[in-house]
Parts: sequence; structure tokens; C-alpha cells
Amino acid sequence: MGSRVITDEAIDQPTASGESGGEAERSAAGGSRELLSLALPLVVSQSFMTVQVFVDAILLAWHDPREMAASFPAVMWFWLPFGLLQVAAGYVSTFVAQYTGAGRPKRVGPAVWQGVHFAILAGLLFLIMVPAAPHLIAIGGHTPALQTLEAIYLRCLCFAALPMLIMAAINGFFSGRGQTWTVLGIEAAGTAVNIALALLLIFGRAGAPELGIAGAGWATVAGSWVSALTALGLLLRRKYAEEFDTRRGWRPERALFGRLLKYGLPAGAQVFSDVLVFHVFVQLVGRLGEAQAGATALTVRLNMVAFLPMQGIAQAVSILVGQRLGADRPELAERSTYTGMKWAFGYMCLVASAYVLIPGTLVSVFEGDRDPESFAVIAAIVPPLLACAAVYSLADAVNLTISFALRGAGDTRFVSLLTFLLAWPLMVIPTFLLVQAEGNLNWAWMFATVYILAMALCFTLRFRSGKWKSMRVIEAAPTLDDTAIVTS
Repeated sequence: MGSRVITDEAIDQPTASGESGGEAERSAAGGSRELLSLALPLVVSQSFMTVQVFVDAILLAWHDPREMAASFPAVMWFWLPFGLLQVAAGYVSTFVAQYTGAGRPKRVGPAVWQGVHFAILAGLLFLIMVPAAPHLIAIGGHTPALQTLEAIYLRCLCFAALPMLIMAAINGFFSGRGQTWTVLGIEAAGTAVNIALALLLIFGRAGAPELGIAGAGWATVAGSWVSALTALGLLLRRKYAEEFDTRRGWRPERALFGRLLKYGLPAGAQVFSDVLVFHVFVQLVGRLGEAQAGATALTVRLNMVAFLPMQGIAQAVSILVGQRLGADRPELAERSTYTGMKWAFGYMCLVASAYVLIPGTLVSVFEGDRDPESFAVIAAIVPPLLACAAVYSLADAVNLTISFALRGAGDTRFVSLLTFLLAWPLMVIPTFLLVQAEGNLNWAWMFATVYILAMALCFTLRFRSGKWKSMRVIEAAPTLDDTAIVTS
């Protein structure tokens, strides 16, 4: 499903119903139908990731509750650098969207390849974390048993970075043009492999060795390579090579690569800062005890399950903003953003209601047969944490939608700076003082809620200022005068 750029000529055309083309386009462009046609495959794609995260957590909890608790700190250490790199590589989608909106398809392929080059370099450098894993894990100060499990999982995940980065860059080619069903297929292939192998390797079934938490990690590596190779094969198909230069455009372009880093790295820095502060938060509250660490990991896991599908809506908003700005239609970009916010907020209202009304039911799915006493202690701590999550999830609907809209315009430095400036005084430092005083875990989660509410207010003010409407990440198109100078 390709995305269509709205041109002045299209707006002037009459429709079959007798309504002017301009009225028809205005009634559709920026509305729910357009947004959801792009967002639905991305929501389902994120749901595959949700299923993957959810299934891994449940399987590990069934195998050993300590492995479930250990998996989250390891994932946080992994995402701390990886989030920055993945968003930078995936920022290709904004370039693709704006080139598509500007009607310049031959620049799409070269833009994607700059992301692939970055992905390869970053993925290889990521392997430095393999020998460093035990030392990084030790910083958390968790019990020796948890540290051993955390280090095992982190080492496995490091080998998944390269294929995941390649997939992020190539997925930008499809998502930036609105071909979101293809993104769904790529994600589905890897998720299916991941879940199937996790079932075998965690418990040692069908003749496979019982690897526990290591089995979950290696299943992630295998699934990531399946998705990456699938995406690469699709990118190199003849029809894309002819229209978008996806084969001949592989050469590095210094200026284009530089612009990808200029806008992509600040976007990645925002994710880095966000993951960093929550990583520090998890590490700090983990020092209150194993039960508190397990309750925090379980609550964040549940919140991730609910949060990931909402990212599909935000990604659709980013695509539409990029395409509209590429076509110099900022008013439609603004309308698409508010439409996305409406759907994201409505979805999170349902999630928040579940957190408040049925916390015991949500927690019970993680209960296994081994060590039920330890799980009961963890489960008793979770409900008030979910109540905090219910409040900040509503604010996160605003944060995610607007931050992705600003990202689609190229306003990435503000987003990154705001995340950094608010997090430390509102969440991290108060939590540190709380832990030093051996205070109650619920207060730490209240600090996190205040931080996210403050972000929602600041993002809203930035968006309403309208500065983003004049931003572009792509270079200006050559004019006729420029062409004449080159050819003369």
C-alpha cells in the first residue's frame, strides 16, 4: 500500500460524486481514515513485538521468577545504547517521507543506504558490550544470583544489535512511503521464529538443551536475523531498484550521511535519555529489595505491553507529518497530529482502566508453579504501581504523539534536550534520596508520574508554538537555474 502525495492538481480535480476534489481531499487528508490506514499495520507490528516481550516474560517467570526479574535490567542495559542507535538508523523514514512528499523518488534509495551503512558500523561496535556485560551489571548492586542471570541475557542480546539496526534502517524505506503492511510482514517473520525458539530453548523441549534465560536471548538473535534478511531481500527487488534507486544508490554520500546524523542522533539521544533515566530508576528501586525489583520489572513489562501498540499510531503521525511538510502542507501535518493524539489517548484510557480495575488479573498471568511464595510477595506490591502507571499512561499518549510529530519535522534537538532537563530533577534525584532513606517504593513511582506529566505539558506548548512547521531535513530540490549552470 503506497502513500499518495496530495498535490494542488489533485485538489482541483472533481470527484465522481460531484463534490469538488478540494473538498474531498480536505475531508480525508489528516482524518482518522487516512491515519488508521497507515497506523493499523504498524499497530499490529508493534503488537507482534508486544507479544514477543510478553511471551518471553511469561516463559521466564514460569521457568524461574528470578529470570523474569533479571531479564528487565539486562534489557534496560541493552536499550540504553541501542535505543539511540536504532532511532538514528530508523530516522531514515523521515528522509524517505519528506522526499516522497516532495516528489523526488530517486533520492529515497540513497537515503536508505546511508542508514544501512550507519547500522553496520554501529552494530559491529555494539559487540564491545559483550565482554563488558558483567561489569555493567555489577553497577546495579543487585544480588549475585540476579547479576549472573542479567549478564547472561545481556551478552546474548548484544549479538542481536546488528540485525535489528539493519532492519530499522530498511523498514524506514517502507514505512516512510506508507507501505506499512510490508513492515508488518517483516516483523511477523522474526517474531514467529523468536517465539518458537524461545519455547524450545528456555525449557529444553523437542531435544533442545534447557538454556533458561540464555535460550530467550538466543531466540531473539535468531528472530532478528530472519527479519533483517527478509527486509534486505525486499529492498533489492527490481521494482524498487528502478523507481527508487535501491541498488545503485548504495554508495556513501557524505552530505546525506551527515544530515542523517545531524537529525537522527538527537532523535536517538532522546530515546537514550529516556531509557537512561528509567534504567537508573530501575537500578535504584532494585536496591530496596528483590521483591521491589521484581514488582517494578513486572509493572514495567505490563506497561510496555500496553505502550508498544500506541507507537504504531505515533509512527503513522510521523510519516504523515514528514510527507505533508515535504509537500509544503503544514496545516495537514497539524491535523494529522491531533487526529493521532485523539486515537492514542482513547486507547490509553482503556489501558488505564484495566490497570485500576483488574490489577490482580493482569499480574496473575505471570504466576508459575515454581516458588509461588516469592511471586505472591511480588504480586502484592504491584497494584499501587499500576495505579501510577494508569495516570502517566494518559500523559504518555500526548508525549508520544507530539514527540513523533516533531521528529517527523526535524525538531529533534528540542525533544532530546527537554527529556534530559526534566527527568533528573523530577524523577531520578528524588528517587535516589528516597532509596538512601529506605523509603516506600510507591513514592518513587509517584515521582515518575510527575515527570511524565511535566513532559506532556512542555511538548504541547512546543507543538502549539508552530516553529516545527518551517523545518525540513531534506536538501532543497535543484532549480531550473541550478540545472542550467551544471549542464552549461
